[in-house]
Amino acid sequence: MAGLIRREDIDAVRERADLREIVEQYVTLKKAGVDSYKGLCPFHDERTPSFHIRPQMGTYHCFGCEESGDVFAFIQGTEHTSFAETVERLANRYGVELRYEDGGSGPDKQEAGRRQRLLDAHKIAAEFFAQHLNSPEAQIARRELTSRGFTREHAVQFGVGYAPKGWDNLLGHLRTKGFKDEELRHTGLFSEGGRGLYDRFRGRLMWPIKDMATNTVGFGGRRLYDDDQGPKYLNSPETPVYKKSQVLYGMEHAKRNIAKKRQLVVVEGYTDVMACHIAGVDTAVATCGTAFGEGHIKIARRLLSDDGSPAEVIFTFDGDEAGQQAAIRAFNEASQFNAQTYIAVGPEGMDPCDVRQHRGDDAVAHVIESKTPLVEFVLRRRLRDWDLAAVEGRIGALRAAGPVVAGIRDAALRSAYTRELAGWLGTDVSEVDAAVRAAAKGGSPRARQSGQPGQEAPSRGQRSGVPEAAGPAELTEPRFQRPDTRDPAVLMERQALEVILQHPARLTAEQWEEVFSVRFTAAAHQALHDGIRIAAAKATDPRSWVETVRQEVPEPLRRLVGELAVTSLPATTEDSLDRYCREILNRLVELKIQHEKANLLGQLQRMAPTEQPEEHRRLNEELMVLERRRRALRAVD
Repeated sequence: MAGLIRREDIDAVRERADLREIVEQYVTLKKAGVDSYKGLCPFHDERTPSFHIRPQMGTYHCFGCEESGDVFAFIQGTEHTSFAETVERLANRYGVELRYEDGGSGPDKQEAGRRQRLLDAHKIAAEFFAQHLNSPEAQIARRELTSRGFTREHAVQFGVGYAPKGWDNLLGHLRTKGFKDEELRHTGLFSEGGRGLYDRFRGRLMWPIKDMATNTVGFGGRRLYDDDQGPKYLNSPETPVYKKSQVLYGMEHAKRNIAKKRQLVVVEGYTDVMACHIAGVDTAVATCGTAFGEGHIKIARRLLSDDGSPAEVIFTFDGDEAGQQAAIRAFNEASQFNAQTYIAVGPEGMDPCDVRQHRGDDAVAHVIESKTPLVEFVLRRRLRDWDLAAVEGRIGALRAAGPVVAGIRDAALRSAYTRELAGWLGTDVSEVDAAVRAAAKGGSPRARQSGQPGQEAPSRGQRSGVPEAAGPAELTEPRFQRPDTRDPAVLMERQALEVILQHPARLTAEQWEEVFSVRFTAAAHQALHDGIRIAAAKATDPRSWVETVRQEVPEPLRRLVGELAVTSLPATTEDSLDRYCREILNRLVELKIQHEKANLLGQLQRMAPTEQPEEHRRLNEELMVLERRRRALRAVD
């Protein structure tokens, strides 16, 4: 049984993980100050670097798209793994042993070891096939690629290879790498007969299939020889590491672009994926010998990550009857997307690879751009089965199409298609509207999945029962207006928070006491200050400090924490940094002293010295003490 990873182990992984080492696998970083680096953001397209990291604090922030977080958030954002998967991957990488709550456990070590052996075998097999694509025997495979418009560079880009003819080429190769037959039996790379194991893929053009973590988990092979009695495309069978419903071919090339562009293009074959990416449609993926189903939808939703911005899923199907049936099946699953769904059909029913080969790269992009809403496609498909010139035909068509419209989640869109359907049928809008409402009340499968008419699809916050996640615009809400740093006092508060977030270890115990007693004038700054007070009692390691603060402040301010934690400070050496931090904190305390003096002076002005001489004297003495403290701070500066 899986359990929750213990908090202290999560913290241990965060503390040990090297954020700079991990980020540099995706981003070229340049020095930007003391323990500060910057580069082009991996989460959005930009030409000028606005992505900053602070390795010692274990945090990053982009001043362009406002993405920020710790090492876990970075891996989740780039690799689209779950939180638990991310922690487990980093724990394995940095040698942290994880413990689990409630009697649960993490991945079984023996099972994890077996899984890794299967992945290792697939990695070696992919290299083996890729090398053999250059062999004399593979001329037929190279010719096949060339005939479809692909170059050797394209083959390398997508890891395309060739499985040589013969019964034990790959088998012998993996045996020399130390793999036992019992291990190889579970890889899916081999079949078994009376004489034992033999290569499953022989004399075929090979495509490696990878999972979300870019591990090779299976293969697809295309028949090349006339005497090959097998299917045109032969895929790996399901294994402990390969589940057809849980992988999409081309994911390693597309996943970042899918997340950035909020677009997923689903094509039908390996060469279609290649053609799309080469033509600039870099969000294309394909299923692996199975229909697009619930497992694939989960992957898509994970990649599109419902953040409130528009998203689209575009299916490309052949124009024949099988392709149209596939489109209808896709439509029946589409209600599970929080995205608009479309269909794109190539000219003369051509698939993307044929379009690229015969009409060029621009034509592929044009096919995708010329997409049709999937609901419109399905409606027209249903109307096609009826004679709309006859009254009986129009009634039958309305009954067939009504449930489709009833299942549209967006009320405005549903109303628009009600009017469209009335126009196509030549029927009163009120009559169509009544049929749509009746279909919804009748509980058609499509309507049941999507909610009743007039009920909008729930937002992410409504579904989870918590407020919507905050974005950068929410800093402009009345409660947390973005602090106006044109006010010198507010600017100084911001600078002090930058120091506290970036260099907590430089504060002495006395300075922490002073910081805790300060009241900030900007509401957002005070909310951050309150979070810092709570976090200071929890965080023990610099790399968990910023994340701890982030979790203790209101959601709309978490990105502001990330911003302040990486903002460059005006210091280029350790000595100048020490001096700057000291000066800023002293100015913060001085501001506090000025506020206290102003309060005392107000009390004195309202007091009659002759009536309360003792109180008057006490207040004057407190003023003198505060003034001496203020001057002492200036002397230190």
